[in-house]
Amino acid sequence: MPVITYREALNQALAEELDRDPNVILMGEEVGQFNGAYKVSEGLLERFGSKRILDTPISEAGFIGLGLGASMLGLRPVMELMFWSFYSVAFDQILNNAANVRYMSGGLIHCPIVIRGPANGGTNVGATHSHTPENICAHHPGVKVVVAATPADAKGLLKSAIRDNDPVMFMENTILYNDKGEVPDGEHLVPIGLADIKRSGTDLTIVAHGRAVLTSLKAAEQLQAEHKISAEVVDLRSIRPLDEETILKSVRKTHRVLLVEENKPFCGVDAQISYLIQEKAFDDLDAPIKRVSAIDAPQIYAPALEREHQLPNPARILKAALEVLR
Repeated sequence: MPVITYREALNQALAEELDRDPNVILMGEEVGQFNGAYKVSEGLLERFGSKRILDTPISEAGFIGLGLGASMLGLRPVMELMFWSFYSVAFDQILNNAANVRYMSGGLIHCPIVIRGPANGGTNVGATHSHTPENICAHHPGVKVVVAATPADAKGLLKSAIRDNDPVMFMENTILYNDKGEVPDGEHLVPIGLADIKRSGTDLTIVAHGRAVLTSLKAAEQLQAEHKISAEVVDLRSIRPLDEETILKSVRKTHRVLLVEENKPFCGVDAQISYLIQEKAFDDLDAPIKRVSAIDAPQIYAPALEREHQLPNPARILKAALEVLR
């Protein structure tokens, strides 16, 4: 199986879907001439032409609204945000319009639009370019929210998102673009709404999504090597719809839970999962649930502080895991 980067996996998914379906188009700031802010759309303008790969003005509310209208008339637009932090500029188009179209039309009008781009901190781009808005988007019924941790999942989930008839928010952790992994050639679909057990274990369940999955896997290896503790790592992959069954099955096996995410702790994704577990698997717990998240403050700019203190790292996860198992 070929080993390619996360960025190349996304590019493959876009190229294959553009090739498969003439209704698929790509729009965003610099996606054509410049190949995208992080080069995800490299080569697509030359291959598919300017009628399907469209550069837009710097106006998120404008071009997301344009994509929304196009999707309601039969196209399948993939919209690139230069940074997910700018979703707030297009908040009305995404969460007041796209999320409600199917419900408000009684199911008569679908809105098959994908909004994707880089998110999260860790690349020293400051507080205004480091948002992790998956919890905010997932709050709204009518949209699906997807976060891939590996190149294979990035390709499979993006292809599934483009074929979905509902708006899908596809968030790519900026740090992952150069990560490499095995990715199947050709048709490779990962269903939206299905979590994945990235590491099997018996003593502790770690639930994570996005890059936090990879950080959790490093901590799990350290737990095994230094403390003979077997940790199971559940990769959510989809925040909404949420695969409750896989989470609860793992909790009922290990009886101890640690939740890890790069989002802020207040009203984060892990807050929802914590409630899910106490509601449906409280009697299966042998210890209180613990969480490891970003600190509750705007993103730090200083590289050392951001790396060591802002985001979850293996040392913080290891410490929290030992507290759950105490």
